[in-house]
This record gives sequence, C-alpha cells and structure tokens, in this order.
Amino acid sequence: MQLRAILFDHDGTLVNSEPVHYRMWAQVLKRYGFTLSEQQYKAHYAGVPTPANAIDLVQRYGINESPELLAEAKNAATREYLKRQAFPLMPGVEEAISCFYGAGLKLAVVTGASANGIQTTLRVNELEHYFSAIVSGDDVRASKPAPDCYLLALQQLGLSAAECLAIEDTQHGLEAAYQAGINCVALPTEMSMHHDFNLAVATLGGMPEAVGYVREALLGSEV
Repeated sequence: MQLRAILFDHDGTLVNSEPVHYRMWAQVLKRYGFTLSEQQYKAHYAGVPTPANAIDLVQRYGINESPELLAEAKNAATREYLKRQAFPLMPGVEEAISCFYGAGLKLAVVTGASANGIQTTLRVNELEHYFSAIVSGDDVRASKPAPDCYLLALQQLGLSAAECLAIEDTQHGLEAAYQAGINCVALPTEMSMHHDFNLAVATLGGMPEAVGYVREALLGSEV
C-alpha cells in the first residue's frame, strides 16, 4: 500500500530534549536528597512519560513523595523551561519535514508527553502549518508503549496503519507504533542506544538517513 503519512515522535526525535529532561529530573529529585545519575536516567526513564517515571522513581528508589506530586514538580519545571525557550531541534528535522511535506505526505506528531512541548516546538520554529494531526499524552488514557496515541492519530488522519510510517527514538515508542500496526523507523540517540529496536523496519543514524530511507525504499523518485 502506498505511503501517505509520516508520524513523528517528539522528544528525542524532533527535538533534542532528553538531556534537558534528565537535568530537570535531577534537580527535582535533589530536593528529596536523591542524586539521579545520567546512567540511571538512560536505563529507566528516557522516552518514558513523566507520570510513569514518577511511579517508577518512588517504587525503585523509595523517593519520599507521592508519584502525583513528583510528576507535578517535574511538569512545573518543564513549563518554566518552555516559557523561556523551545527544545532544540534534532539535526535534519526542518529539512525532513519540508521534504516529506513537499512530497505530498501528511505529517503528524505522536507523543506520550504533554501538548505544551509540541505546541512550543511548532510555534517557535514556525512549523505548525506542516502538520495535519497532533496527538499528545494528554489526549489518551494509556500512553506509550500502549498504542492508543497512534490509533488516535490514524483516526485523525483518516488513514490505515499500512499507509503510515512512524519515526521513533526509543523502545517504548517503537512498541507503541508496532502495536498499532504501523511500521516504524528507529533513530537511537545517546540516551536510547541501548534500547531493543528489533521491531523496527530499519534502525538508522539520524533524521537525514530517515529521509533517504523514505526516498529510496518507499517513495522511489517521488521525493
């Protein structure tokens, strides 16, 4: 079936936000006398929505706080960050968006994070007009690795899973796309390179390679 849409993850795929999220979590947890190492963050928390991270932190390390209040502290830190700036774009993202859009593909952002981050990214970088659908963790009951956000995106786009390709940087995101029946290209980052990407149709080195994959493997000379 012909490819008709590209579904981008946000954190770690469109934007280089995971190092920022790590620093924010480290600052929040410092208030409770806990030092979160970068290795611990990479192993357990990169690419995972804030509420799930908060639950795991309380259970795994015995943080003396409710998961709800811990998550709210992290969300507050994120809101303050986004008031001042957007997360930096990953290399090649603007070119990829322009290329895919120019080829007549529909574009969507599908993330387990809150809508605020996506909206800031698209607004600051003047990318809103490229996207036909935006689905965040605010829109679904179960976030990634559940398929709910991808299923909602398919509904909004009016397309079948076979007509779409997802681009993700983490195992959780890959599993969400896979469970929704959507082929997924994995773009591991420094934070997620140890994840299991066996379910991906391709594991590539970055967004420019993803453009090449779409051009050569799926669209021929149309891009």
